[in-house]
Amino acid sequence: MAGKRNSRRSFGRIRKLPSGRFQVRYPGPDGVLRPGDRTFATVTDADRWLNRKRIEIEEGRWIDPAEGQTTVHDWSSRWLAAVSPQLKHKTQATYRSLINSLIVPALGDRERSSLRPITVVEWVGGMKTNGLSASRIRQAYRVLSQIMRAAVDNDMIPQTPCRGVKLPRMPQTEPHILTPLEASRIVRSAAKPHDLLIALLAYAGLRVGEAFALRRVDIDVSGGFVLVDENLAEANGTLVFDTPKSHQKRLLRVGPSLAKKLGRHLETLPDGDEALLFTTPAGKPLRYNQWRKAYFDPAVSAAGLTDVTPHDLRASHGTWVADRYGVMTAAHRLGHSNASVTTRHYARPVAGRDDQVAAAADSWLSGHDPAPGARSGHDDDDDGSAGALVPV
Repeated sequence: MAGKRNSRRSFGRIRKLPSGRFQVRYPGPDGVLRPGDRTFATVTDADRWLNRKRIEIEEGRWIDPAEGQTTVHDWSSRWLAAVSPQLKHKTQATYRSLINSLIVPALGDRERSSLRPITVVEWVGGMKTNGLSASRIRQAYRVLSQIMRAAVDNDMIPQTPCRGVKLPRMPQTEPHILTPLEASRIVRSAAKPHDLLIALLAYAGLRVGEAFALRRVDIDVSGGFVLVDENLAEANGTLVFDTPKSHQKRLLRVGPSLAKKLGRHLETLPDGDEALLFTTPAGKPLRYNQWRKAYFDPAVSAAGLTDVTPHDLRASHGTWVADRYGVMTAAHRLGHSNASVTTRHYARPVAGRDDQVAAAADSWLSGHDPAPGARSGHDDDDDGSAGALVPV
């Protein structure tokens, strides 16, 4: 064997090179001979490698080396084109931006199969060194992780390099939970008809984009219902109407006074079921930053409050409803398919409730059971912390 330059075996071939090392070639499932990815010091080592490759092919674990040679740039473009039809327009734009600005410039020329966890760790570290926020870094990593997972699922690489990577922590920010009366002051301080828009955030729990997208046909004045089935989002400067987040359409009941005010506002709109409830003075759809600067922030200041965002009103609504009527009811009103999202990001304990629990526990210890729903005298606090959904 040592004196021959070529050797035929039942699976693959071994050839001795002029350097004295041994090269292998083996047939893939398609019968095409492919070279091994390395050379070997001995025939025994080469033979062992061929046996392992044969087993991979027989067990269906073999991956064509040519697949791994595709660049990250080419594969990410193909992946984005494939998944885009299932994504919301804003998500598409976000993914495209992350790929073009952070993934391709750093990794685009690399072959898919050449990426290792250390490569990804270095990439994440570079973004942090360049001053990117934890949120942006985590978003970019999640997109790369999806791209690489798709390569694994399509048998193009054996495993994803996005594993065991430590990501920067997100700063813990708590929403500013208002009392119902504080929210009412903001509503009463806002210019018309934006007072109604703000009321829908605080007393129906709508997202800002959902309120921006409301149309005449979505309002049932007599029944007191608002149909939330659309969202207006801005993606790379372009306004796009789409389904609500997580595609959670919902029918919400609003208080009689708010329903009547919405009814009076409908009378001022242009004809047609598709007329938007809230627009710019020129009749155009609203943009978040412009609307907040022109209408929301001035109303907050006029109400004597600070550090309040439109999202805080939605979080406050979730807190009031969860406190009085349970997390599942709050999840429905906020449009969450999973109540854990409600408790993790929105609903917060209401001040004074722990004192009430302690008082009730003391009664239980004494052998008494307070009446269901008893509130130990905290319901009528002047600051409105009990969470009643007051009309506006």
